[in-house]
This record gives sequence, structure tokens and C-alpha cells, in this order.
Amino acid sequence: MYHSGEKFRTKGMSKRSNRLIRSYLVEATWQALRFDPVMQKYYKEHSGKDTKKILIKVARKLLSRLLSVIKTETPYQIGVVK
Repeated sequence: MYHSGEKFRTKGMSKRSNRLIRSYLVEATWQALRFDPVMQKYYKEHSGKDTKKILIKVARKLLSRLLSVIKTETPYQIGVVK
């Protein structure tokens, strides 16, 4: 994250995080792209850019969805966006 005065931006995945968890998240992202139509749509919206950067965008989206599943204690539903 970048925070300076009133500006606040979140950047991509940090290299300081756990490498194993990061690689698991990327693999889970590939599986989400295969089966989740919402993730496929998000991936296609950003097509034409660097594939690795798009994959990280989708991974961050998946991570936020997983965090929501943990907080609300509801099962993950494919293709549902609220």
C-alpha cells in the first residue's frame, strides 16, 4: 500500500509476503478463471495488457472474495457478486 497525506493507493502483491501462499493464490486464480464466469469476465475486460499483471488483479479480487467468505462464514458461490 502507498499512503501519503490524503492519497491512498493499493498496489499489487508484495514480494515480502509468504512465497508459498502467494504461489497457492496464483494457482487458485487459474482455477477460478476456469470455472467462475465473473472472474472470466473480469479477466477478459482487462485483456490486451500484460498477462501477469491481469492475473495479479484477478488474484486480488479472488483474495477479497475469500476474505469476505471468511468474515461472513458463508460458502463460496461461483459467479455471485453482491
